[in-house]
This record gives sequence, C-alpha cells and structure tokens, in this order.
Amino acid sequence: MSLKNSEELIIARGLTKKFGDFTAVDGIDFSVYKGESFGLLGPNGAGKSTTMRIIGATSQRTSGEISILGKDPEKFGPQIRAHLGVIPQKDNLDEQLSVTENLYIYGRYFGLSSKFIKGKIEELLEFAQLEEKRDAKVESLSGGMKRRLTIARALVSEPDILMLDEPTTGLDPQARHILWDRLFRLKEKGVTLVITTHFMDEAEQLCERLIVIDRGKIMAEGSPADLIKRYSSKEVLELRFGSENNETVSDQLRDKCERLEVLPDRILLYSEDAEHVLEEIMRTGMHPRTSLVRRSSLEDVFLRLTGRTLIE
Repeated sequence: MSLKNSEELIIARGLTKKFGDFTAVDGIDFSVYKGESFGLLGPNGAGKSTTMRIIGATSQRTSGEISILGKDPEKFGPQIRAHLGVIPQKDNLDEQLSVTENLYIYGRYFGLSSKFIKGKIEELLEFAQLEEKRDAKVESLSGGMKRRLTIARALVSEPDILMLDEPTTGLDPQARHILWDRLFRLKEKGVTLVITTHFMDEAEQLCERLIVIDRGKIMAEGSPADLIKRYSSKEVLELRFGSENNETVSDQLRDKCERLEVLPDRILLYSEDAEHVLEEIMRTGMHPRTSLVRRSSLEDVFLRLTGRTLIE
C-alpha cells in the first residue's frame, strides 16, 4: 500500500505521558494513514496501552501534540470516540445477554436506528462466524468466540479506526489464526487498524507498518520485512549446549557468523546461510544438544535494538 498520498488519521509529535516521576510514553512521533494496518510492538509495560488510551481519547497526554481524525482528543473527546472502534485487552461483553443482544444494545448506545442495527447484525454475525450462536448467552462462548464478538461489536457503528489492544492474548493457536483471518479481511476492505501486540508473529501477519517501542521510546519504525532486513540477517541458527556451557562455547563460535547473541538457554548465530554455519560447526567437532535453523523475525530485531528478548 502506498502511503504517499494517503490521509493521515492519527498524527503524534513529541507525545509524552508521565505518571508522577515515571515516564510511560517518552516524546514519540508517529502517523497512521487511512486504510493501513499499523502496529505498536513491544513488551508488556513498554507504553503501548498508554498510547492507545491517549489515541482513544480516554487519557490525557502530559505534553506533545496529537491529532485524531483532525481533532485534538482533549477538546473533542466524545466526537472522536464516536468514530473509533475499541477492542480492549479483556473482553467487556455482557455475559448474561445473548450474542445478538450484545450487538443490538451496543448499536443503540451509539444512537443507531433499530432498522440499521438489525441489518448490520446479520453482516457481523457472518463476519465473526457466529451465525449458529446468535441466541446463545455470551457466558457459554469459547474465548475465541468472545474475542470475535468483541470485534464485531466494535464494528457496529462503522468506525473510521479500529483499535485492538493485544487482540489474541490468552487465545489458543487455532483461535488466534481464525482471528487473524477475520482481521486480514478487514484490512483487505480498507479498514484502518491500530494494533498493539507483544507477539512478533502477530505483528508480521497483520501490520503493514509498525513502531517498535521499549520503555516509552520508539526504537525503530518500518514494515516488518524492512525492519528484519535492516537489523537482522536472513537466517538464524539456534544452538543449545546446556545453560552451563553456552557462555564458554560462544567464544569459539563468534568468527563463524555475522553476529552472535548468548541467551540464558541458547545461543543465536546470525547469518545469510545458517545451514552452512551449522555444517562448519559440526566439522570442528562441536556437538550442540539441539540445533534449529529458522528465518529471522521481529524478535531478533527487538533483541538487536534493546539487548533483551521481547517476552521475558
């Protein structure tokens, strides 16, 4: 997607949020363009959710500038919120109501007509793959179904921006992939998505462009492919010699790769041809307990930028 001629829906410049002496968001600059899928990637406590609350006009900034849909959220909070679809980290559905009732009541909250909502409900049930659960109480649904319903509910008002805070936390792998498919369909329709996540595979799947955040600061910005190309190698060789041996062995491996990282449980060797590196190591008579060749990911980008793994 070309962003050159796209409208900027969110503009942040020097955005800062402090809680007493603690700086949660530290002077960050970014823009989100109409129709793109934009991600905030970082560990828990990085400042992602705080940034989302400022965008969602539910938390005030300490300093800096931010514009949402051309308006300042501190002056036009209700007007901005009317154009946002917000999916919080934890589902806040009414468990005692049915699937359809949750969608209907949410639509009425936004002042939409009964006729419009009833037509919209059919479309959203199909989108969320919940047609057969339309009359089921929410408390009987699986975690994945509840998550899809929460997203469907946020779409009732046809928002300009859909904001998803850690959308698949707590879901099993199958439920995650179903949800990714639903979000990908929204992306194909041109819905603007803003997603926070600490899952690198999720960011790679869903985000056209993202910022890597750590301790309130932006460490890097770009597409997943660009960031991996910029900060990592094509492939990674993971070796385990045992936690008591990894540090000692690592000195013998440094000249066999472009870059090496020693983690508590494994050694990472970065190279354009990790299979060749593994063959070289085996020829020297060194035999790791386990070995794995994989492509570089955003996890490797984060490790390179911060010296820490994304999920600690």
